Amino acid sequence: MNIDEAVSLIRAIPDYPKPGILFQDITPLLGNGEAFTAVTDHFAQFARASTSIAGIEARGFIFASALANSMKTGFVPIRKAGKLPHAVFSQSYGLEYGTDILEIHVDAIPFAGEVLLIDDVLATGGTLDAAIQLVNRAGGSVYQILALLEIQALEGRARLAAKYPHIPVHSLVVS
Repeated sequence: MNIDEAVSLIRAIPDYPKPGILFQDITPLLGNGEAFTAVTDHFAQFARASTSIAGIEARGFIFASALANSMKTGFVPIRKAGKLPHAVFSQSYGLEYGTDILEIHVDAIPFAGEVLLIDDVLATGGTLDAAIQLVNRAGGSVYQILALLEIQALEGRARLAAKYPHIPVHSLVVS
């Protein structure tokens, strides 16, 4: 299955999780082994040897952990507040429909390593911005951002480019 066929399986759900939001449901893509593999294989083009791959809870975990496993490298979970059991760095952020807090273990990035950062959706850029700050605080450096979907009208790419011009962003689907 090619990448275009894979991403065509994503379905839009209007007014979820609240009115005015057009939720992009990736579960049909994930449920199709060939489609899931096509996305993971595409993302693998951006991975460097001996880097860590970080994923943002919850759906960013899916692609980041699958890619880390296939690349035989480490997976770094960036989670919602209160979910990690060890000492953490915390970062609040705004998103399309509210605010939240992300956390990373203080020792999550070994040896000040390079990090490939993955999330499912790039919207306002707030979640990815918070994740970049957390990776930096943990001693790492994000060298590339990958997103499955990008909502162009919310200008997240522009926000990230203004703050982090050295970090390229790649999105599979831009709407």
